[in-house]
Order: sequence, then C-alpha cells, then structure tokens
Amino acid sequence: MKKKNEKTSMLRLNMLGFGSRVLVAFLLAATVFVCFVIKLIMDDGVGDVIKHRWAPLLLIGVGLAIVFWYGIITVYVTSAQLGVKMRLIGIICGLIPVVHLVVLIKIIGICLREESFEKSKILKDRERASEQVCKTKYPILMVHGVFFRDFAHFNYWGRIPAELEKNGATIFYGNHQSAASVDECAEELTRRIEEIVKETGCEKVNIIAHSKGGLDSKVAVTKYGAAPYVASITTINTPHKGCEFAEYLLGKAPEGLRKRVASAYNTAFKKLGDEKPDFIEAVTDLTASRTQSISGEADAFDYKAAGIFTQSVGSCMKKATSGAFPLNMSYLLVNYFDGPNDGLVGEPSFHWGEKYTFLQNNIKRGISHGDVIDLNRENIRGFDVREFYVDLVSDLKNRGL
Repeated sequence: MKKKNEKTSMLRLNMLGFGSRVLVAFLLAATVFVCFVIKLIMDDGVGDVIKHRWAPLLLIGVGLAIVFWYGIITVYVTSAQLGVKMRLIGIICGLIPVVHLVVLIKIIGICLREESFEKSKILKDRERASEQVCKTKYPILMVHGVFFRDFAHFNYWGRIPAELEKNGATIFYGNHQSAASVDECAEELTRRIEEIVKETGCEKVNIIAHSKGGLDSKVAVTKYGAAPYVASITTINTPHKGCEFAEYLLGKAPEGLRKRVASAYNTAFKKLGDEKPDFIEAVTDLTASRTQSISGEADAFDYKAAGIFTQSVGSCMKKATSGAFPLNMSYLLVNYFDGPNDGLVGEPSFHWGEKYTFLQNNIKRGISHGDVIDLNRENIRGFDVREFYVDLVSDLKNRGL
C-alpha cells in the first residue's frame, strides 16, 4: 500500500513538474513571438504584416494557446499548493495585460517548489524506511483541540499522521467531542485510552494534544485515572495559562448573542456526532481565570513520579496576514491582550512540562495555531511541519517511550 501511494504521488508530481515546464516554455516562446511580431511591424508596417503574414502568425498564436492551456490545466489539476485563492487570481487576472504574466510566473514558482519539496520528502522517507524512526514503544494518541472532530474523511492533523505512519508510528485518535468542558472531554479521553490499551495490549500511549486537547489530556491523567496508561504528554500550542482575549469576548458579548451562537453550534455538531456539545463551557474553560484554575490543579500532580514525560510546543505569527481566516482577524485582538501569539493563544501560555520548544521560521509569515497541525496542508517556507512531527516522535522513541 505504501509503495502504491508513493507511486501515485510521484506520478502526480511528475505531471505537475511537466506542466510547470510547459508553462515556462510557453513564456519563453511567447516572448520570442511577440518580439518577432514587433520587429516585423517595425520593418514592414502593420498593414503589410496583416495582409501577407496573418496566416502563419495566427497558426503560431493558436499553437502557443494550446501549449498554455495544456500547461495551466495540468498544474491546476495536479497542484496541492496553489490553493483556491491562487487559482481564482489566475483566472481573474488572465485577461489583464502584464499582470497575467506576473501571476503566471508566481504560479509556476509555486508549482516547481512543490514538485521539488515533495519529491525530496518521498526520497527521504524511502532512504530511512528501514530505520522506522517513528516506531515508538507505545502508540501515539492524537488529541484534537476545540471546535473540531476526528472526521473519517478530513484529518484534523492534515498530512502529519500519514507521514508518521510511513516512518513506523502507530496512530490512534481521541474521538472525543468537539466542544465540551475540560472535565467532560477528560473523562471521554480516559475511556478512550482505556479502550485502546485493552484492545491492543499496548499498556500505555504517548499523547500528542493540540490546543484545548492539552488541557483535556492533563486532566484525564490527573483527575480521571489515566496516569497508569500514559507514557508521555506533548502539548501543541495549548493555552496552559488561558486566553485573556477569550475572557474579554465572553464578558463583552451580549447574552442573547452568546446564546444564539451556542445554540447554532451545539445543534450543528450534535448532528455531526457530538453527544452533548457545549459551546459556552468549552470557551469558558479557555479563559485565563478558568484555565489557570484547571492548570493549577493539574500541574500539582507529580508527572515524573508517575513515569510520564511531559513537554510543550508553541509558535507565533509575525503579522495578521500570516494566518488563514479567522486567525488573521483574531491576531491583533489576541496581541493586545496576550502579546505575541499564534492567532489564538499568547506565547507565554504555551510553556509547560520538562521541555519547551518554540517553533519559528526565518520569514515574515510566522507559524499559526492552524499551521502547527497542518490544518491547511500548506508547505510553509522555513517550517516543514511533517518533518517536525517526525523528529518529535523520533525523540519519544529514543527516550524509550
């Protein structure tokens, strides 16, 4: 199955690369053609060119059009990185002189970088396949954050689980509700952990939890009896000290609005599988006052004595436009209340456990709350999210976990 997936990926990338190079050839040929036509007009005049040379020029023009459409359709169909936005820009700007060339060059650049980057990852995984660098002693339990579920056909963690499995990891998911109190989610997670241990005989799990999932995981261990079945907890961009801006929003939002939003959310997610979704409780447990109370109790627990390795990860955006909606909207508000942040959580709130890792790249974009779980499946310059998780799980393996 892995070889089949790799073969399919390589075929897609080869087509993407070929389409990109067809567009490069089109650009070069079109430039030469335009220069040639200009030279003819300068030498013979417009009238003579139209009268005597229209047929061959039209034929060449049609040929160039065919080359262009073949290339653009190929990259539109095979690229995973162009995105809806760039595709729409390409369509809208297609008839605007000069601008369409700038956009086309950008599209070609995105596609060629995607081809090169993804092929290098395939080759890297192929070279280290026998090492099984992510084959930990205990399986990985990936715990989602608030307002998402573990859907069958849309993975909350993007391309990360598949990359870990390629390198030997065994993955499970929390399968808990999208929005409920930390206590309720912690109980659900405890039952899920016990279920995994019982069914597989694995004895323990390594938890990797994002956002509110980190709080849920801590409380599962410290309050609901999951400690004997947990080897490690890694929290990713978890608000261990809460969010001041969440407290502000709850305090300022009219009660009627809060009820309407909560009712709409709870109704929708009950249909999607949540048993007792509770929007208000979930958000309240992310406020600074409530979270600090939750963390105060959970952090009094001696994780080392229980044989549980603990660590945390955090990241920050560098400007509002770095994140996809709605993080681009919330960044400035969170920045006002919580300082440097990932679009939802302030950087000081990430710190927890024996080890803290702060993720950053060397470009202006930064790394958002969604980027750290590959939510948008985007290749970010200066931050290979899939390789980060491979290194993270490889470290757990090296620790004997």
